[in-house]
Amino acid sequence: MNFNKITEADIKSLIEILDSDRVTLKEDISEDYSHDELAELRVYPELIVEPENTEEVAQIMKFASKRNIPVTPRGSGTGLCGGAVAMEGGILLLTTSMDEIIEIDEENLTASVQPGVILMNFAEKVNDLGFMYPPDPGEKSATLGGNVLTNAGGMRAVKYGVTRDYVLGMEIVLPNGEIINTGGKVVKNSSGYSIQDLMIGSEGTLGIVTEITLKLVPMPKKALTLLIPFDSLEEAIGTVPEIINAKIVPTGIEFMEKEVLLAATDYLGKEFPDTSAPAYLLLKFDGNDKKEIEKQYEVAADVCLANNAYDVYIANTDERQDVIWDTRGALLEALKAVSELDECDVVVPRNRVADFVNFTHRLEDKHNLRIRGFGHAGDGNLHLYTLKDDLDDQTWQQRNKAVMDELYAKSREMKGKVSGEHGIAIAKKEYLHEDIGPMQLELMRGIKNTFDPQNILNPGKTV
Repeated sequence: MNFNKITEADIKSLIEILDSDRVTLKEDISEDYSHDELAELRVYPELIVEPENTEEVAQIMKFASKRNIPVTPRGSGTGLCGGAVAMEGGILLLTTSMDEIIEIDEENLTASVQPGVILMNFAEKVNDLGFMYPPDPGEKSATLGGNVLTNAGGMRAVKYGVTRDYVLGMEIVLPNGEIINTGGKVVKNSSGYSIQDLMIGSEGTLGIVTEITLKLVPMPKKALTLLIPFDSLEEAIGTVPEIINAKIVPTGIEFMEKEVLLAATDYLGKEFPDTSAPAYLLLKFDGNDKKEIEKQYEVAADVCLANNAYDVYIANTDERQDVIWDTRGALLEALKAVSELDECDVVVPRNRVADFVNFTHRLEDKHNLRIRGFGHAGDGNLHLYTLKDDLDDQTWQQRNKAVMDELYAKSREMKGKVSGEHGIAIAKKEYLHEDIGPMQLELMRGIKNTFDPQNILNPGKTV
């Protein structure tokens, strides 16, 4: 890719658009901005800019288009695939200063936000008003813009769906600096091709989202969590299809193994209700009718006990539930604290999850590499982590590549997909191309070329 390098004249022009306090030169850029959570991939941008509104983003993109300079959008940098890394140098455009909750419209059950709003801050704000924003990915410090551009899912997807289901409208700056608006405060929209749906999950390759209109729902009045220990992860996950077939709809169904659970409790310094079993299911139910919730969890408990669960622990207070779900949310951070790692985010049909987990155990032995997993058993999304431990770099890279090749090949065999919610970017690009084949890849590249004929926006990612 032939892009122009940033000159002193370019720096002066960008300072005129913003100001010197919001333009950071390469020599002053923190190491944090050379990578995202996929820490092994490190490339420094030539410049960082921090716009605060749509008009500034548009001016930056018009300038970058005129000068043929690549631009990489970045929120909190919590991604795991290298999506926020400026692989071609150029400009790293931070959206974190665009962090205003513009409006919460209680009559229309919508919220309008800038992309740099942090998920946990937004969730707290709407919860205080009696509403809920259902998407609930594990990384609560991510920005809403980042969630939209990766179509984040999370732990409530079984009942409520994923980010795509809650995006009603967008303001978008295109790579040439033009501004377009899609959707709005409407419940239904069948007005031509959905540019908005193309943007969701596009990982900053088609445009920069500068404002998002999101759908809210009333906050459920009651919630209850079941912690269910099993003798093996295979037994735990194998029970999930029967729970679904029992015609009940949990808010979430998560799985985790003892070793990862203990790492999380050590990391958090919190006592967990039970750590004696090799594997666990977590089930959450919510709603407004206490009796209906009790009826559902009783059915789920009976199914689990009939499938050799040790017991069923009921967490029916906020304090108990917070301990359980805080621990579940800390699993990845706990693994990162003990080893360098790589991640596989495949999604397979729900009734194949147990088979896939069994396959990972065989891969551990075959390649002599630790693999630890947890994830969303209710929607077939597995988060599998290979751990470097004390391996030297060459051995780690060889074994990790071999394991990843087999994991993604197995996913294709099971009619699964490369990514359930973390996106493609650089880390999974090879596997996506193998998965979708040349015709779909050509269509995707055609879409990219239509939006970004100069290929200046997050170049080298996804397609």
